[in-house]
This record gives sequence, C-alpha cells and structure tokens, in this order.
Amino acid sequence: MPLCSGDVHGGPDTSGPPVVRSVLTGPEGEVVGELARSGNKAWLIKRIAWRIQANAFGDLSERARKRALELANDADIRLKAPTVKNPITPAAAPSKAAVSVNADSRVPVPGTDLVRKYKGRTYTVKVRPDGFQYGDEIFTSLSAVAERITGAHWNGYLFFGLKKKSGGDA
Repeated sequence: MPLCSGDVHGGPDTSGPPVVRSVLTGPEGEVVGELARSGNKAWLIKRIAWRIQANAFGDLSERARKRALELANDADIRLKAPTVKNPITPAAAPSKAAVSVNADSRVPVPGTDLVRKYKGRTYTVKVRPDGFQYGDEIFTSLSAVAERITGAHWNGYLFFGLKKKSGGDA
C-alpha cells in the first residue's frame, strides 16, 4: 500500500487531508505505534521515515535523550522566528537629513525642478528632501500638488510625466 494517495514524488494530492491522514496514520490515528498529532502529509511522511530508520538502525541513546531534554528545558521557546529583512547597524545607518521622506524610485533627486504646462500656464515644482515645493507651500506628495493646480484628483507621477500611462494594465 503506498504511503499517500497522490504522486509518490510530491505531486498534487487530490484526496484531501482526512483521507491522507487515514492512509498514513491507520484507523486509530497512529503513526507506527504513536498517536499522530498532525494531519500534515509532509510531516507524517517524514515521521514515518524517521521511525523506519530508527527501527532499522536503532533509536536515540539514553544519553542523547537526556541531553535533548536538558537543551529543551534551558532554551527559550520561540514560536515564530524574528523577521529582519535588511538589518542596518547603527554605524551604517544614514542620517535623518540624508533620508528622503518619499523613497519612491520615481521621484527625482532633491533639487530637481519638475515643469508642467497645464491649460496654457507653466507650473514649476521643486523636489525637496522633505517633499515638494510649489510656490510658498511644501506638499508631501505630487498628487497633492497636482490637485492644487488642477482642482481635481490626479496621480502626481502621471501629471508631471514621471510615469507613463498604462494601456489598461493594472
């Protein structure tokens, strides 16, 4: 009898978890003499393979079991590992002045003037580290500047030509 009803090589299993668990665990929900605590097919297969190996070559020694218990008792149990995407050491961290409020790659470097003709007038917006300057006002987004100029909501990048209009793709 195969270990699972799906492809032996990890293909899709169309039987669903209850059938997989019953095939792997047996009628009493046991995995080779032990109560199965999981319905996860991959885990059950690994557990069965481990038990077969332990029966063939011997289980853990008493010394190894005691050491494992000591380590488990001393360890701080963490249910979920911390996620650190890009750790920055304090020495390598950029200063606040060097960080732009908007880290979008479409925004030109601070000091750049964005020029747009709209309804016969030319509008100039200066890119700053803390936003966008139009006249005497500083805005946090180009959309806010475009709305001030047009009186209607616009995508700021599209209005100032920093983004091409997509052909219906979302």
